[in-house]
Amino acid sequence: MHMTIDRKAILVLNDGTYFEGIGFGATKQVDGEVVFNTGMVGYPESMTDPSYQGQILTLTYPLIGNYGVPDPDARDKWNIPRFFESDFDEYAPNQPVELHNQHPAPKGIKITGLVIHELCKEPSHWNMKMTLDQWMKKEGIPGIEGVDTRELTKKLRVHGVMLGLLKVCEEGEDLDIDKLIKEARKVQDPNERNLVGEVSIKNPIIYENKGSIKIVLIDVGAKLNIIRNLLARNFTVIRVPYNFSAKEILEYHPDGFFITNGPGDPKHASLKSTIETTRELVEENLPLMGICYGNQIFSLAMGADTYKLKYGHRSQNQPCMDLETGRCYITTQNHGFAVDVESLQQTDLKLWFVNANDKTVEGVKHTKKKAFSVQFHPEHYPGPVDAEYLFDTYRHILETGGN
Repeated sequence: MHMTIDRKAILVLNDGTYFEGIGFGATKQVDGEVVFNTGMVGYPESMTDPSYQGQILTLTYPLIGNYGVPDPDARDKWNIPRFFESDFDEYAPNQPVELHNQHPAPKGIKITGLVIHELCKEPSHWNMKMTLDQWMKKEGIPGIEGVDTRELTKKLRVHGVMLGLLKVCEEGEDLDIDKLIKEARKVQDPNERNLVGEVSIKNPIIYENKGSIKIVLIDVGAKLNIIRNLLARNFTVIRVPYNFSAKEILEYHPDGFFITNGPGDPKHASLKSTIETTRELVEENLPLMGICYGNQIFSLAMGADTYKLKYGHRSQNQPCMDLETGRCYITTQNHGFAVDVESLQQTDLKLWFVNANDKTVEGVKHTKKKAFSVQFHPEHYPGPVDAEYLFDTYRHILETGGN
């Protein structure tokens, strides 16, 4: 029997703090923004969420990988990956899976690296196809276990998210900690890159459906369960790249449009055209629903402002209050930026949802147009399904004209 030798690994933050551990997944060195997520389950969905592009993800739940990883090739009735939140651009959903399989599978994991306390080596689940370690090796993503994730999370909560690097050594290789600390101090902020351009599709994809309502989905880093929720409500969905113009979108003669989640700073220069497109389409009275990044882009388009949160909201248990009904919803969230509540006063937007913990903006409505957005993820995956009704709200607006 082949015995594997533990590989040394280290996470180094840009202030010189470091955490040593044992490596798993790919043998390599990466860098990015170090963030944390407090969810207890759902690591395959989180790791394939495009909103994590450029980030090293710390999971605070102590045991990770205990139910393995499901089949990457499993597809639902719309031929969308059943268990992951990313697919690849070359794939047309109406083509047979056999054709899809002729293409080399690109990386589905969107995180840059993974930091955990303990990796389960012998997972057990009826739906498991591989271990977390095997999946990450296959996709070229490094991970480190044996880290005191509580101590790391406390540091990130006090300091705010930090830049850092993660290195997994070859078997028998030693760590040069002094050299890595110097390198960590020079890590570039991934939010300065065009992260949306890295994860958005390159060409339009049309998801035909039996319903008569047709919407254009602006993909700024879409989770696939958003598309699945729209298809389940009989929308025909035309998924377009983030930099499509309003003119190009209107050529499809859609009944409405949708802006998805995505990574990075919504005020990045690469998104100026997306914000302008949103403004033009709202002025055209095209009904809008936005989620997460979509909430920020919509707000910016209407004249509001955004800012970076200290350590973000990344969890499956964020309480959000509907100010119109007084009802509280438990929501899934993954964002590092938020809408400035004071800036809403200079717009035609009204505050709709607030976070019950820190009172940040969690949703807005346009007071004159049929347009709304939320900061949380009503499509869940992972997390509670409490807010999924918002997709029905959007469909009702499209069917009735908002009456």
